[in-house]
Amino acid sequence: MSYSVGEVAGFAGVTVRTLHHYDEIGLLAPGGRSRAGHRRYDDADLDRLQQILFYRELGFPLDEVAALLDDPDADPREHLRRQHALLTARITKLQEMAAAVEQAMEAKKMGINLTPEEKFEVFGDKDPEQYAQEAERRWGGTETYAESQRRAAAYTKEDWKRMQAEVADWSARYDALMATGEPPTGERAMDLAEEHRQHITQWFYECSYEIHTGLGEMYVSDERFRAFYDSTRPGLAVHLRDAILANAVRNS
Repeated sequence: MSYSVGEVAGFAGVTVRTLHHYDEIGLLAPGGRSRAGHRRYDDADLDRLQQILFYRELGFPLDEVAALLDDPDADPREHLRRQHALLTARITKLQEMAAAVEQAMEAKKMGINLTPEEKFEVFGDKDPEQYAQEAERRWGGTETYAESQRRAAAYTKEDWKRMQAEVADWSARYDALMATGEPPTGERAMDLAEEHRQHITQWFYECSYEIHTGLGEMYVSDERFRAFYDSTRPGLAVHLRDAILANAVRNS
């Protein structure tokens, strides 16, 4: 089986001109010619082109690519192993760079003067901006939302660390409560729901029982919020929703 220069260009996503250039410099000479003298590439040529494009993607100049591929002692499998290692390292580096940029963007939006390293230290794997666009869409024009934004912009690194510690402690206690089989209407469950409401009031805005009940419904109906709470314990979102409602009734 052999392929024309146009077919190979289509397979590889390169131009015909590039393949002509590779032939002219001796990097990729086609294995055959048609009766009319046109280039014809076989499977071995395609394998070599794949190797060339891998190395080019990794930034190797053409002369170094030629030296690597034309080494008589080189094992073709070794080329693949080397390229895999180089690509993996590059992917890891790009992921690290992307994460650093995202963290810096989050710190900027939160109004916190943190380095990306500090931002990661503070928030760990819980993303405080995960639902920011949703919150703005739902409540962006309200005084409640404006108050929340004003408070958040004024918090220091230590404020956020203290808040995070409070959330972690509350989550652990709610997890333990569910492990004992406590129903949402139980006193301890309602007390933790009340603590949840007061935490919002303390850190973000005045959270009335009516607002809190609405939040509880959203924790269940919105799959993103539900996943956030259920990451602590499956079923926690529904349990909390019901405890919030029971607490609101208790205080009505």
